[in-house]
Amino acid sequence: MASPRRARSLVAAVVSFMAVAGVVANLGAVPGTASSHREAPLIGDDPKADNTDVWAFVSPDRPGTITIIGSWIPFEEPAGGPNFYPFADDTAYDFNIDNDGDARPDWIYRWVFSSRFRNPDTFLYNTGQVTALRDPDLNFRQTYDLYRINVDRGRQVKLLDDRPVVPSRVGDASMPDYESLFEAGVHAFDKARSWAGQSDDAFFLDLRVFDLLYGADLSEVGDDTLKGFNVNTIALQVPATRIAKGGNPTKNPVVGIWSSTSRRSTRVLNMNGTRDESGKYVQVSRLGSPLVNEVVIPVGKKDRFNASKPKDDAQFASFVLDPEVPKLIEAIYGIPAPATPRNDLVQAFLTGVPGLNQPDRVQASEMLRLNMSIKPRDCPAFNRLGVIDGDICGFPNGRRLADDVVDIALRVMEGDLTDGNPTSSSVALGDGVDENDYPFRSTFPYVALPTSGSDAGVHTP
Repeated sequence: MASPRRARSLVAAVVSFMAVAGVVANLGAVPGTASSHREAPLIGDDPKADNTDVWAFVSPDRPGTITIIGSWIPFEEPAGGPNFYPFADDTAYDFNIDNDGDARPDWIYRWVFSSRFRNPDTFLYNTGQVTALRDPDLNFRQTYDLYRINVDRGRQVKLLDDRPVVPSRVGDASMPDYESLFEAGVHAFDKARSWAGQSDDAFFLDLRVFDLLYGADLSEVGDDTLKGFNVNTIALQVPATRIAKGGNPTKNPVVGIWSSTSRRSTRVLNMNGTRDESGKYVQVSRLGSPLVNEVVIPVGKKDRFNASKPKDDAQFASFVLDPEVPKLIEAIYGIPAPATPRNDLVQAFLTGVPGLNQPDRVQASEMLRLNMSIKPRDCPAFNRLGVIDGDICGFPNGRRLADDVVDIALRVMEGDLTDGNPTSSSVALGDGVDENDYPFRSTFPYVALPTSGSDAGVHTP
């Protein structure tokens, strides 16, 4: 595995690779949604289980730790009461970690939520001002248990018990100091931290991509169409030694990370309005690299992808070798599609980049891959375009919150970045949205506060 210094020398090669990741534009961003927001038919009917995004990066303020962030429940309207946006009860929300490249999880961190009403005889989410997470005026209360699962040994340890979730941001009258509630949601355990609650949707892009790829002439760009929408988010900060193979992130620095959601196999709707769930957990949603299921996997296979495991990703190889998106780009913009089969894409999508974030003896499988030995100090100048512009701490080496996945993809579509010198035509490609609507926080959990229900008209252009 490459050292940070050698990894820098590989940037030119990785730039060439990102002409491939421009097809992780394929894999991603050109005709994509806000990452995995409602990307498949079945999961569109189950938003509480819908993984929208995953990020994984070396913590900027605690470089000995790794931060993993995942979001669920797309397009939360801030004023969407009276029930607002809880996580699903008795459902497994998982961060999966493969530390040896065999496409199977070695460690799973699992959050399981429980909900209750203090007073079921009112319609109110809160019956007065809420000033603490356990405030009696918070009528709807949700808590979680956090488990760490050693998959190889079949052992499960409960790390946190009955910890409060940060509630939805009802409005300023109900929650006058929401930031204090947000910060109180950080729960420490054994040199690690967990947080769960509502946040601003950290993904940023112009979703008018669906109108024939930004109006067929790039005229429909520049509007962050996720501005003002919230999501539910889970964040974990854990020492690198806890997830590296053999506990040694120096010797074994690369990990693969993806999130998944699993429901009980049987759900019974009762005549009295209650619901019973039983049986084993069954995976219903999965997300690793951004913008994959939406545009690489055809609609007839999307539900299968959500239910599948990375170890079985060979079944989707044909869609990687002959992707649809470059053909659409060629038809609309006249940019020639690269020749197929796209064997180079296999490296981007399934194995990681040699010398940067490819594990030894890797089995091809889709997930975020992060080289934990490359620290923020190795990349003193942040660049939203990540690896393609010389910032090897960014996507596709993991994914930071501020990485501009859409522009990374669009700017390499013409293949002009292979020598590290983009042409004017490639620089012109972009959705016109270069950063999130709210600044990210400098400390864990890093995501921005959610938009308040008091803020009317936040979606108006």
